[in-house]
Amino acid sequence: MIHIREIDHIVLRVSDLQRMLHFYCEVLGCPVEKRQEEIGLIQVRAGSSLIDLVPVDGKLGRMGGAAPGAEGRNMDHFCLRVEPFDADAIRAHLSAHGVQAGKVESRYGAEGEGPSIYITDPENNVVELKGPPAGNAA
Repeated sequence: MIHIREIDHIVLRVSDLQRMLHFYCEVLGCPVEKRQEEIGLIQVRAGSSLIDLVPVDGKLGRMGGAAPGAEGRNMDHFCLRVEPFDADAIRAHLSAHGVQAGKVESRYGAEGEGPSIYITDPENNVVELKGPPAGNAA
């Protein structure tokens, strides 16, 4: 039997690498961990997980076909666990960066039911920012 502990990484195929790096590094605070320019891969650290950004015009990106666009996405959404989860502070931070946040709603996640906010990155990938389960406020 396989026991999944957490998300290790996700891979996003991107059209505008600089805008995506700004969003993930500056807006969400994910530092660049590793660059593999020869294959077209930049990895940013999101807590204990990685988000891989693969430019569609790079070696790896060309292998994936057409770029993501209005007709479809390569992913529905991914969820980043946020701690502490201060909804007002998160919304103010996002707003200061020109990012519109959805309503704070209780949703079920890996640790149980708790607050979350949906946002979109510059290439319309949906990102869920998830707080602790109800009763375990961090």
